Amino acid sequence: LADRVRDLHLASPGEAGRAEVQGLRVTRVGGRHSFALRGRGAIRRALAEERPDVVCEDINKLPLFLANLTDRPFCAIVPHLFGSTAFEEASWPMATIVWLAERPLPAMYRRAGWHAISESTRDDLVARGVPAARIRVIHPGVDSAHYRPIAGTVRTSHPTFVYVGRLKRYKGVDLAIRALAVARRTRPDLRLCIAGGGDHRPELEALTGELGQRDAVQFLGFVSEEAKLALFRTAWANLFPSPKEGWGITVVEAASCGTPSLASDSPGLRDSVRHGETGYLVTHGDVDGLAARMLELAADPALVERLGANGRRQAEQLSWDAAALATEAHLDELIHAPRRR
Repeated sequence: LADRVRDLHLASPGEAGRAEVQGLRVTRVGGRHSFALRGRGAIRRALAEERPDVVCEDINKLPLFLANLTDRPFCAIVPHLFGSTAFEEASWPMATIVWLAERPLPAMYRRAGWHAISESTRDDLVARGVPAARIRVIHPGVDSAHYRPIAGTVRTSHPTFVYVGRLKRYKGVDLAIRALAVARRTRPDLRLCIAGGGDHRPELEALTGELGQRDAVQFLGFVSEEAKLALFRTAWANLFPSPKEGWGITVVEAASCGTPSLASDSPGLRDSVRHGETGYLVTHGDVDGLAARMLELAADPALVERLGANGRRQAEQLSWDAAALATEAHLDELIHAPRRR
């Protein structure tokens, strides 16, 4: 199958326009701000070169509306749609473009099959007018042999919480810092490690200083895979206070390492965190509620271990092989389905 698959995505500085990655032929077009303009033309040229069994589009930020370029079976893959959360990150002109571009999806992709990565994304699509029968939910996997607990590894002596991900305004990392400041009024020994980079970092560092938390919050920047594993294995909990995610892959990676998560009760995260079983969900924006859960875990190491063990069992049920087989079955179903006009 691999030698019959072509992948199109935006180019990064220094990358070749065409390459082969793990057996897949990759064509890179445009950049962060030009891909939406150039990608559609590249797909048109690719379709002129060969007639594929199925066309897949990953709808991420601005859709390319590829379904009307071809009569071939079509699959729209949707991690999540931004909706109004676009205005929490981008300037209002750019956010408005993203918001408007998502409005006609049900009409423009009416003949497509839909691949959603969570129940929350499926529900969002249905609310927008996509027939539920045309949506398949396929959860992402996790490499539970790589992300695993290591015998003899102990958690940090000071209860330490971790955030791993991009530092973007809409991710809600400021809520984690604010919650830490509230929790440390009761437990001054609490700590927070923030791993990842992004343009929101200066504002987060400034907030840390304003709240008097410089001695308790550590900004690690981009970390290696080995450092990420160490963080997940030794932290008391993974924090993810985002207003909306497609799934929340770091939640499952942490769980696979035996560490629970404290996350916003928001789309995507309420699918990957099982409240009271693998972690806790907190109303998004409830700083006091998040602080209370941090204190609860800090006071009860046995609870941390119990939630972490449950998370590990959940992660062992999620694999990339299972996700790949489900995706293959879905595509095969679309290929052999009666043609829709």
